[in-house]
Amino acid sequence: MPEKHYVYILECADGSFYTGYTNNLQKRIRTHNAGKGAKYTHSRLPVKLVYSEIYEDKTSALRREYAIKQFTRAQKLFLIQNASRE
Repeated sequence: MPEKHYVYILECADGSFYTGYTNNLQKRIRTHNAGKGAKYTHSRLPVKLVYSEIYEDKTSALRREYAIKQFTRAQKLFLIQNASRE
């Protein structure tokens, strides 16, 4: 079974967004909420998953993560809101 790669957006307790990459989405969210994830989320707990995409290869996922990190807050909101309608 091929490994899956995820790009995700978390909403932090202060309303900000964090974008990341992982190959185990549920474990990564638990790690963030345990205060052992990224330095950014450490002081903004709890976090909740608001968006994710699945990729077959790590390179594509990391490229997409970088692209999303360049988005404005409005662009991220648009992405999140339109994904929830599918």
